[in-house]
Amino acid sequence: MGQLVCATVEATDGLELAGTYDVDNIDKLDEEAPAVDLVIDFSRPEALPHVISYVKRTGAALVSGTTGLTEDQLADLRALGDKSRVVWSSNYSLGVAVLRRVAAEASRALAGWDIEIVETHHNQKADAPSGTALALLASVDPEGECSVAYGREGIVGVRPAREIGMHALRGGTVAGTHEVHFFGADEEVCLTHRATSRQIFVAGAVACAKRLLEAELGFHSFDELMF
Repeated sequence: MGQLVCATVEATDGLELAGTYDVDNIDKLDEEAPAVDLVIDFSRPEALPHVISYVKRTGAALVSGTTGLTEDQLADLRALGDKSRVVWSSNYSLGVAVLRRVAAEASRALAGWDIEIVETHHNQKADAPSGTALALLASVDPEGECSVAYGREGIVGVRPAREIGMHALRGGTVAGTHEVHFFGADEEVCLTHRATSRQIFVAGAVACAKRLLEAELGFHSFDELMF
């Protein structure tokens, strides 16, 4: 993702790549890195304190696509909106944004149906379930009223009402597939988004970055900026 972001930024009119940071030099963000207008962060949760420190020091806008963050870390990002322009999303694909909206509508229309969420990613992905799968869960159960079964094993008995199944598959080089299944009596609806390249996430993030630079101070959502 980092390499794709760099290549896309360099190829985008109106943007110029100032530098890159990774696990080998992330600590230099705190005091040594020069000020820029915007930071795009697709890294790991361990890097977040350095990124936040840099944004506080420079006032740079921040596009964050790091997943696996804790609730406290997400709260830190939201609070950062008091000092700069910030957007965080677990997925910067426009198609996934539409999938979340459609899944929310289907959940309301198909009340009482059983729901299962299945996500598939490459064998190098560190976190499970994916941030996008969790976002889809929030779309179909915005109040958090349902119980969640993260996979099933053994004699689990009859499926409880108002339970949502969450399943993570890992293998090969899959860029990302997300499915939301709705099961009713004698019928099923399956909503699917399939990414064939990570470039779609990069393109969305860079497009979002250009809009963030024109946005007001605060913490923004991807949907808010793009739709």
